[in-house]
This record gives sequence, C-alpha cells and structure tokens, in this order.
Amino acid sequence: MSIDSKSAVLSGQWAPSLRYPDPLVTALDPRFKKYQLAMASVERLYTGTRWAEGPVWFGDARCLIWSDVPGDCMYKWDEETGAVSPFRKPSNNSNGNTRDRQGRLVTCEHLTRRVVRTEYDGSITVICDSFNGRRLNSPNDVVVKSDGSIWFTDPQFGILGNYEGNVAEPELPMNVYRVDGASGVATVVADGIKAPNGLAFSPDESRLYIVESRAEPRKILVYDVVGGGERLANGKVFIDAGPGGSPDGFRVDIDGNLWCGWGMTPELDGVRVFTPQGEPIGHISLPERCANVCFGGKKRNRLFMAAAHSLYALYVNTQGVKGG
Repeated sequence: MSIDSKSAVLSGQWAPSLRYPDPLVTALDPRFKKYQLAMASVERLYTGTRWAEGPVWFGDARCLIWSDVPGDCMYKWDEETGAVSPFRKPSNNSNGNTRDRQGRLVTCEHLTRRVVRTEYDGSITVICDSFNGRRLNSPNDVVVKSDGSIWFTDPQFGILGNYEGNVAEPELPMNVYRVDGASGVATVVADGIKAPNGLAFSPDESRLYIVESRAEPRKILVYDVVGGGERLANGKVFIDAGPGGSPDGFRVDIDGNLWCGWGMTPELDGVRVFTPQGEPIGHISLPERCANVCFGGKKRNRLFMAAAHSLYALYVNTQGVKGG
C-alpha cells in the first residue's frame, strides 16, 4: 500500500499511505530525519479549490483560514469537526494571509489591490492600497514583524488578467513594502525583484527571505534586516531552485529551516525543506503543486499545505516560528 500511495501521488492522484513511515515524506539528507515523525502521515483535509493559497492558523478558534484566489473565496477548516465552510465570499480575490501581533487577520487582496486587516468586530481596515499616490499592483504575501510592522510583496499577477483580479496597467514597479505599525507609513524595502512572491523572516528576524518568482530559474533571495529592523541590505541569492523548481510561499521553523511550497513536475510537487544555509534536506510529495504553507495546531507542530486544489496537513517534529 505504501508503494502504491507514492505511485498514485506521482501520477497526480491522491492515495493516503496506510503504513508508517509515510513514503511521501522523504529525507534528502540525514539531517531531516530529526524532523520526521515515524507515525505521522500526510492527510488531505479538503479538495475543491481552483488555486489554494495563504493558509493561516487561528489557535484561539481552533481553525485554519485559507484563500482560493480565482475562486474568490476564503475558507475555514474547523479542527474539531473537520468541517469546511466559506469564511468570506466574495473575498476580493484574496491571496496571502497572516495574523498580526494582536491576533487580527491580515490579508492581501488582488481585486482591490490592497492589504487589509480584519478587526475583532469583523470590520475591515485598509493597511495599504497605494504608494506615493499610485495604486499598488496586487499584493501577494504578507508577514508581520515582532515590532508590529507589516511587510508584503506586490507583484502584478492580479492585474495581468481577469481570472485572479481585474486586468489593469501597472502604476508602480513590483516592490516589497514595509508599513510601520504605529504610523502606517509605507516604505519600499526591496525593488528590482522579478515578481516578488512569498516572504518570511528568520527566527531572530535578522534576515528576510523573498521568493523571486519570475526569475529563470526561480530563486529565493535573502536580505539582512538593518536600520533598527526597518530596512534591508546585502541582498543575494539564497536558493537557486534549478530546473523545474518552483518556490512560491513558505514559512520558517524554530531551527531556521525553510518549508517551501514547491512544484511544477510530479517529482517536485509538494514541499521542499531547506536548512538555514540553503541546503535541501527533505521533501513532502503531494499530487499537486503546493503554493503556500503554515504551521498550526496546539503546539505549532502541524504543517498545513495549501496546494492547487486541496488542503493537506502533516505533523512534524518541529514548531513554526511565532508570528509566522
């Protein structure tokens, strides 16, 4: 059964393994074995989206919220019952999500070309929709630093057509922005990146990783966080994805490893895990390309994976960084 499940996944079908250890979880390097649990397997929690993105965990509500970008809907998965229901529809073609340090939902919206915060009473506050009087392109992914600042990427995916937003001419370059948590002032922290996509801080917030999603091959860049935590410097290539590699969104664990949505070929579809030095050490195979991930569960040791049409989960022997 375990061999059949791996073969099924590589052929684009879903078949959970009934045996342990799960053959879908592969150590590319012995260092990955410490993060594997012998009696944990990949689970499919839901299927039916057009392009799943932006998972974010709400421990206080014991639920996961994620986006279906072209489906124009945000969904909620309930941990207690396993039920899935619409959380927000229409969602303005929402993409990336995270929580701020007060526990509020922060969301990137393609259609409205803005980053918003959902307040405790359900009302919506606009965090950023323009820079120097010109509209953003289509904010893609977002993280919140421990000082309360909001950092997000702004590629053009949502204005290139009418499938994930509305077609429009860009008014700004594809930048990475920081919004001050106190003043609300936005600044450009990185430019010149070919379609910046997923982003995440290292555990000590001394580095920021950013996916360059239209580089050939795709890359993950790394920057030093300087200037009192407000600016970036010394940008360089951290990971060259190589032929067929396709990093999208990712999150970081407490040891500084990057757990990256990956794919483009059956052998690469899933999640690729890299050390803080950029070395590939593990892979989680899925039958479809994975767009983004987050850590959740009571102990932040459950990896949730938003793939093209489905939501998957796997318990791992590490924890996600707080705020990730």
